[in-house]
This record gives sequence, structure tokens and C-alpha cells, in this order.
Amino acid sequence: MKIIYIGTPEYACIPLEALVSAGHDVKLVITQPDRPKGRGNKMQKSPVKIEAEGYGIPVLSPEKIRQSEETLAAVRKADADFAVVFSYGQIIPIEILDAPKFGSINIHGSLLPKYRGAAPIQRAVLDGEEETGVTLMHMDAGLDTGDMYVKAKTFVDHKTSAMLFDELSKLGAKLLLESLPKIADGSLKAVPQEGESSYAKMLTKEEGKIDWQRTAEEVDRLVRAFNDSPVAWTYKEGETLKIYETEVLEGDRAFLPGQVISADKKGIKVACKEGAVNILKLQAPGKKMMEASAYLLGNRIETGSFLGV
Repeated sequence: MKIIYIGTPEYACIPLEALVSAGHDVKLVITQPDRPKGRGNKMQKSPVKIEAEGYGIPVLSPEKIRQSEETLAAVRKADADFAVVFSYGQIIPIEILDAPKFGSINIHGSLLPKYRGAAPIQRAVLDGEEETGVTLMHMDAGLDTGDMYVKAKTFVDHKTSAMLFDELSKLGAKLLLESLPKIADGSLKAVPQEGESSYAKMLTKEEGKIDWQRTAEEVDRLVRAFNDSPVAWTYKEGETLKIYETEVLEGDRAFLPGQVISADKKGIKVACKEGAVNILKLQAPGKKMMEASAYLLGNRIETGSFLGV
């Protein structure tokens, strides 16, 4: 079938690769514009753009897709059967969504109608959900309100958002390949969303600041939800430390929230309101992410000192 693919980040390459490998004719890819990144602020292409160019697929990167007549014309010219949208990053006008023969399908990283919006995977982790999943949805003019074709579940367990992005991308790609021919021949019909809905707003850097007055479970969920972006963080004597991995341990009532219980080759154990977390991986300013034990080789953290100040 003829496909238009619309997506941007690294994990959005997985369904694109699956479509190409399965023999579908991807006529056009739409992705976010090149952006300055890194210390040198060099312009970098999106991962999906790089992937598409590797296949020789035409790519459009409109600054504002809702105002891009060029993009609308290209979509109409492609005469596609489907558009597939996964983590694009802009609101797509209905004229583009309705242009393909069978409309547009969104791979959404939640069990709709829960967690509509920009950060469904991260919010599910942050809220302590036991399970999450992926939904294939027929896109309409609303925000993730379209009728659903199929869902698949997975357990959150102790996974980070980054792990779930990878897992759900693969799961979504599998559902997509199974569902496209069924949607086209009419054997798979979309059904309306039912049940209580919720909205998953974009994460902010400030939300990633660790509040040591929270329980150890809540701090650990925050760290996992913000891994790998925008990353949880705390202060150490005014210096920002990004925290990538923690584990929940029993606390010690002799220590106050935010107080360091121990700092050794096993990690940096910090008291919370209830319990404690052991920091396993972190990143200091100007440094790469490293094991906490490696950080301690060149940086001293005294037992009894406080993080978060």
C-alpha cells in the first residue's frame, strides 16, 4: 500500500522501518525541521529524516505544517492509502489527515482514552500505573479523540520511559502491519473511545526537580518517568546533578528527607519522607552520565550532608 509517514524522534523510526521492510510504498515522510543541538549548536536532522533519506524517500520538514501549502499539495499528490502518524510534534490540519484514501492512523502510546496528549508514556510511569500500552487510532480534528482500531497492553514494572518508548514502538509497528490490510478491506472497524479520559501534558524541566519530601517510591517513579528526557535532577551544594537511575531501599529514621545516608561503591543512598533511594547513575555539569561509584572517585559526598540545596 501507499503510505505517508509522519514522525520525528528516534523511536519513531521503528514503524517506518517496519513499513519499508514489509514492502509498503512509503511515498513521503513529514518530520520536524532541522534543529540546532549539542555544544556547537550545529543543525541536526531529525532521526526520522535521516532514516527516510537512507531509503531514498522524499522528506518535507515544514516549520508550521498548518500553514504549509507545499505540504498539503505534496500529500494530495502522493495519492496515499494511509498516513501513519507517530510522535510528530505538531498539530496536523484535518485537510492533511483526511487526504489519504483511508485517512490517517495514529500510533498512540497509551490505552486510550487514558493519557491523551503529548506525554502519555511518561505520565503513566509518573502516576504509578501498573500497565500501559499502545492504541491504533483513526485521527480526527480532536486531540487523540478519534475512534480506535486496536490496543495492546504491557506491564510498566520497573521500566523507564525510554524502555517503554522502545517497547511500545515495536508493539505499535507490529499492530500496524497486522491492521493496515484489515482496515483497507473493511474487516477491521474503528470503534468510539469509551470510559474516563485523562490528559498527559508535556513534561517540563522544573517538574523533574526531585522533592525529597516525597516517598522513595514517588522519587523513583519520577526518575524513571524522566529518563531519558528531560531527566530528573537535584542540587548538591548548588550544583545540578542529573539523576538517571535509582533503586528503592529501606530508610533510616535517623536521617531527614534529602540527607545522605551513605555514599560508597554501592551508590548514593538518600533519605526520603518514607524509605530511601539509592542513586546508581548520574551526570554532573559538563560530564557524561556515569555510575555513582565512578562519580564518587573524584567527588566527595559526606554522610549526613543534604541533596536538594
